[in-house]
Amino acid sequence: MKPNRKLSRRARRAVLVVHVVISASWLGLSLGLLALGTTAASTGSAVTVEASVRAMKLFADLLLIPVALLTLLSGLVLSLGTVWGLARYRWVYTKFWLTLATTTATVFVLRPAVNSAVTAVAAGGPLPDAGDVLFGPVVSLSAYVFMTVISVLKPWGKTRRGHRRAQPFAYKL
Repeated sequence: MKPNRKLSRRARRAVLVVHVVISASWLGLSLGLLALGTTAASTGSAVTVEASVRAMKLFADLLLIPVALLTLLSGLVLSLGTVWGLARYRWVYTKFWLTLATTTATVFVLRPAVNSAVTAVAAGGPLPDAGDVLFGPVVSLSAYVFMTVISVLKPWGKTRRGHRRAQPFAYKL
């Protein structure tokens, strides 16, 4: 039997505050990126387009990866250090996989799309594709709002593993 490694009340509350603040930051960054992407895609001014995509690049390069990784790490600490567990409840499991997917998409889809938009606009060309600066923020924002909702509502109950762990262990004779 594994030892019960749960966070103390003080540690749990501290990690929870960090997780909520960092997660809200990620949501805010997505809103900011969406506003900048919408501006870049809808304006007729080349100067505004360039300023918008450069600001997006600044957010994507300096803030998104650390915020995404801190969200993932603090969520893991909370899930593994509390009664919720990582695979006991469907909502926790769903949040973990969505956070991992959005972190991966940020690194391999969103940042390259923003970088290609900046390269094209900085060379004096138009914004190559509005989808490059809109798709990532729209998907991210949708995922983060969904994760926030399931964090509050805690739907769907336990996973199979959660049900097995809740049942008392019976020895076979």
